[in-house]
Amino acid sequence: MKKFFVFAAVSVLVIAATYVSSCKDKKSETKADSKEDSAKQMIARGEYLTLHVVPCLDCHSKRDYSKFAGPIIPGTEGMGGEVFDNKLTPGMPGTVYAKNITPDDETGIGTWTDDEILRAVTQGISKKGDTLFPIMPYANFNHMAKEDLMSIIAYIRTLPPQSNEPPKSEPDFPMNFILNTLPHKAAGGIRPAVADQVAYGAYLSNAADCGVCHTKQEKRKITGEPFAGGFEFGFPGGSKACSANITPDKETGIGNWSEAAFINKFKQYADTNYQPVKLKPGDPQTVMPWAMYAGMDSTDLTAIYAYLKTIKPVNNKVEHWKPKE
Repeated sequence: MKKFFVFAAVSVLVIAATYVSSCKDKKSETKADSKEDSAKQMIARGEYLTLHVVPCLDCHSKRDYSKFAGPIIPGTEGMGGEVFDNKLTPGMPGTVYAKNITPDDETGIGTWTDDEILRAVTQGISKKGDTLFPIMPYANFNHMAKEDLMSIIAYIRTLPPQSNEPPKSEPDFPMNFILNTLPHKAAGGIRPAVADQVAYGAYLSNAADCGVCHTKQEKRKITGEPFAGGFEFGFPGGSKACSANITPDKETGIGNWSEAAFINKFKQYADTNYQPVKLKPGDPQTVMPWAMYAGMDSTDLTAIYAYLKTIKPVNNKVEHWKPKE
């Protein structure tokens, strides 16, 4: 009888141990799965922001300006090399080349830590301690939520590494000295609740750099009213495109636009059958990356529209296309 009870007790202990071990394994698997799911969600958020809201690849890839809106040339995503000078932007104080932001160890950011990348995009300071030219909108990004910025970094790390060393940027005098005074202290922002449309729209508008492109500048100095358009962009041959007035002015801005009209303006380029139009000499062109912004979620576009409706209306008629004189 004693042997029976001993055997029974041992059996219970074995079963209990097996159960506990099984529970631990399941908890471990659940924790691993949860971590993997979080990483996937983070990268997915970063992909959305990078491709459709924050124009990282717009500047850090090659664009085909023989087609309307200069779509990204497939295979060049993140490799850098795009040039920004006074031919593209009249009054640009120097020549700037977009950096390679693919995870290539030698010519990209493969050896950069997350904190080093974060410092570059929010404070304008490179891994080597150099100051980045302010065409890189770190003044905007330092107001973004850290979780969004880290999501962008996580996604960029998934880009195929590309060996491409863009030329060194050459700022003109005195910009080469002024640069050292420009880095911003990382402020760190908070992403507003989606339900707070105006605040959320302001957050997205800042991330998308709407105000910079849609405000007139001369020699990198603001000379126009915010969002009232008139920023000139040059193209080969001497033609120029000017950014639109997106203030709620009813005569020269978007004051008469409905929410649906605003969203449709973007979504027309998201049509599965849409193909960028091959331009003929003299055809109007734009630097606005319509095909990228077309992928923005309608909820986010609605929020941007709600925010733009709250800003000061400015009567400023813009001539969007100026052919070579």
